[in-house]
Amino acid sequence: MSDMELTIAIQQLSDADAGKRQLAVMALEELADAASVDSLIGALRDPDATVRRLAVGVLEELGDPRAVEPLVAALEDDAPAVRAAARTALREFRSGEATPALVAALERDDPDVRAAVILALRELRDPRAVAPLRRALRDPEPIVRREAVTALGYLRERAAVDDLKAALGDPDASVRRLAIGALAFFNEPGLLPDFVHALADEDWQVRREAVIVLGRMEHPGAGPALVRALDDPAWQVVKEAAAGVGQRRVAAVAPLVHLLRHAHPDIRKNAATALGAIGALEAVNRLTALTHDNDVEVRKAASRALNEIALAGRVVQ
Repeated sequence: MSDMELTIAIQQLSDADAGKRQLAVMALEELADAASVDSLIGALRDPDATVRRLAVGVLEELGDPRAVEPLVAALEDDAPAVRAAARTALREFRSGEATPALVAALERDDPDVRAAVILALRELRDPRAVAPLRRALRDPEPIVRREAVTALGYLRERAAVDDLKAALGDPDASVRRLAIGALAFFNEPGLLPDFVHALADEDWQVRREAVIVLGRMEHPGAGPALVRALDDPAWQVVKEAAAGVGQRRVAAVAPLVHLLRHAHPDIRKNAATALGAIGALEAVNRLTALTHDNDVEVRKAASRALNEIALAGRVVQ
């Protein structure tokens, strides 16, 4: 397309007809010319929400750092579709030139804006964002702290480990849960006590996350903690604890056999799988009975467990 077509499209952004302005933005998208950035930024203030949304999309594709601040402002647009488009667009800016404007936006009053900006900073992977993200862990709004925890775990910035450990005591359960997942990224044996402590959290989702992480740890201290979690009052936690015990092949035959009678089929299935993984000969009779369970997945797990015990060199009677 020619310079004349660019000029015409830019001029058409001022047309009284919203439909023609929409077509103008689409034409600028085809042109993909950096010379249209200022005009597209102006279109973010268009009275028509569709024009604004389309302009956000074109600015996303152009990726010009000049658009970052206007796109941050678009996070507070009256139209939900425009706000959603702006959140998506900001995540696509991969240049470090966008970092200063995004960091500055962390001071905005709207917590949804601060959360969206953190998501964009996470995608940038710019070391300059680490200190602001660590400060964001003390934001008064849980939605912001959640995004900050996730971002710091994603970035695997070791300077933030102590901050993330502190987040395990956050008043918001979802922040505590995400902090466990974030700390797991660091794969540090020294974090074991923190994960074990989380097994006493009042929120079952936090405890379940801790169990999942412990199940993946190679630290020898994780096994006993998982065995204790088999007595958790929440079936969701017990289910993951049984899976973790099996993955780590922890010799916890008695509590696992007890779980073969649990009311929840997923727990019976995981307990049977774990008993097969550890080669529990003493569980053969109970596993054999479980091959007649009313749940097909439990029956399959029991049969596999019996086969595993046989393959391990033991004779199944």
